[in-house]
Order: sequence, then C-alpha cells, then structure tokens
Amino acid sequence: MISSLLSSIFKDVALFKYITFRAAMSSITSILFIFIFGRSLLNVLKNFSITEKIRNDGPKQHFKKEGTPTMGGIIIILSIFLGTILWADLSNSFIRFILPITFLFFILGFIDDILKFKSKKGLIPKYKLIFQFIISIIIFYFITKNPNYSNFRYLTNILFIKNILFDLSFLFLPFIIIVLLGTTNAVNLTDGLDGLAAGMLAIVFTLFTIVTYIMGNKVFSNYLNILYIKDIGELSVFASTCASASLGFLWFNSYPAEIFMGDTGSITLGGILATIAILSKQEILLLIGGGIFAVEALSSLIQIYYFRLTKGKRFFKMAPLHHHFELSGMPEPKIVIRFWIVTILLVIIALSTLKVR
Repeated sequence: MISSLLSSIFKDVALFKYITFRAAMSSITSILFIFIFGRSLLNVLKNFSITEKIRNDGPKQHFKKEGTPTMGGIIIILSIFLGTILWADLSNSFIRFILPITFLFFILGFIDDILKFKSKKGLIPKYKLIFQFIISIIIFYFITKNPNYSNFRYLTNILFIKNILFDLSFLFLPFIIIVLLGTTNAVNLTDGLDGLAAGMLAIVFTLFTIVTYIMGNKVFSNYLNILYIKDIGELSVFASTCASASLGFLWFNSYPAEIFMGDTGSITLGGILATIAILSKQEILLLIGGGIFAVEALSSLIQIYYFRLTKGKRFFKMAPLHHHFELSGMPEPKIVIRFWIVTILLVIIALSTLKVR
C-alpha cells in the first residue's frame, strides 16, 4: 500500500501509520476517482445502451427516467478497491477478508444487472439466495476461525446494557444469513429514488467508520464499555472509503439522476454494510442506524401480505414506502432529503448508545 511506501521513505514521520489519516486519504482518493472518471463511465454506459428500463407498474412520474444509464455501481466499487488498496493495511486479516467478500457481492449484483438488461427478469431469486447463503457461510467460517474473536465468536452486542453480550450459539449462522439477506434486500429496495440509497449509505457507513475505529482501540473501547476486537480498527479505513464512494456517486446520482447504481451497487454496498456489522458484532446497531432501510423492507412485506389476506386491497398506495409518499403528492427531492434527515437522527441515536452502555 502507498502508506507503507511513504512510511519507509519518511521513517521519522508517524503520520502514515495512523488509521485516522489513512482513512481520510482513502476517502479523498475514492471520491476524487469518481469525480474524475464518473463522467467517462456514464458515457460508456450510454454508448452501449446500458440504461434503466422502467416497470409499467411503477409510479408514472418515473417514466421520464427511462433511458438513464444504470450499473453505476461499477465506479463505486472500483473507487472503494482503489482507496482501500492504496491506503489500508493489506496485511490486516479483516482487510484481506472484506475485499474478496466485496468482490463476491459485486459479481452477484453485476450478474443480476446483466440478466435484467437481457431478459428484464434478472437473476432467479433462488440462485441469488444460494449465492448469499454461501457468502454467509464464508463469513461464519472467518469469524469462528479468527483468533481475534477468541471467546466471543457466537456473541452479539446488546444495546443500552453495560458489558452484556447475547450468546447466539447454534443460531449464529442463521442469524448471519438473516442479517445478510435482510440488509442486501433492504438496500436494494431503497434504491428507488434519485440519490436516496447513496445518501443513506454514506451516512450509515460513517456510523460504522466511527464504531470500528473505537472497537479496535483498547483505550476507547474500555472507556465506552464496547467489545474490543483486535485489528478491527483497520476496517474503519474501508468503511470510510465506502461512505466517500457513496457520497461521490451522489455527484451524478442526485436529482435529477444522470446515472443509477443498479444492483451492481445496491447489492454490493448492502452486502458490505451487513458484513461490517456482523464482523463488528454490531448487528443491532445496524438495525437502529439503518432503520429506514428496515422500514422500507418492512413496508414491502406488509403490502404483500395485506394484499393476500384482503384479496386485492393495498395497505400503502405503493410499496416500498418512498413510493407511497410519491403517490401522496410529495416531490421526490423532498422525500429523499427527509429520509436522509431521519437517517442522520437514527445514526446519532445509535452513536449515543455507545456511551449509555
């Protein structure tokens, strides 16, 4: 990585060894990469006619978005890899694990987008579930075999309660599967308005940048009564890069969007977010900070089951929830900004639980 090279050249300068400095530099690298090459990718996607196909059963005001380039998640993931490889400690076990996992999620999202482009149906849900199940097993194996987890492999943090961890035991693998599937699908469902998912992801990834840094620092974790996990602090470099990549994508994805992230972006970023939460044992924190993602997914479930139970009636005007507000007459930019504000409030609440414990 570039920080190691700089450290060897400037031996008396400790700056390049600090996680905070490298996280900042990785973030800057990521966002600049998107600013510089985002327009080029946008033009390439246009030239190959890789554009959004709007469903007939969606909001009518979305028909004008037909033809907007999609699969913009490619530039997001490339920027994350670039920033991480240049500035993170590549000898760190968490970094060496999260990069291949990111690539697996990227492959899943990419295949789904390509199949949607060809057949409009995307990857068969059964195969998507199998793929995510395999990733869940890989994460389970990493945690159970990693010595950094020692005696708390099957535990998860309980919020608001000091030094209390819940032992999931044999339910740990099913728990990982639920968190992974729930998060990836929730983020995917949320990606329905210009800038909505990207902005919320930037906010929630910032939460985990702070949390993983604290958890990897003995002094801070002891002071805040948070579980200390050796070497996990390096994940804050990765999380901050994800936050900046999501933020940088907003340059082109904000209303009116010039490009969409597609499943290549939403599935990958949702998968990364879930993985970081699982590795840091902060799954419940994710549920609070990413509360809007959960509500979006829940609204879709409510709509489906209410429709079946009432034989055709709808609980919402349209699901997920952001479409309900659209059909209620609220302008798209206002919905997006308000969802961002609520997400910021939820992240502040999530951060406040760190001191309450």
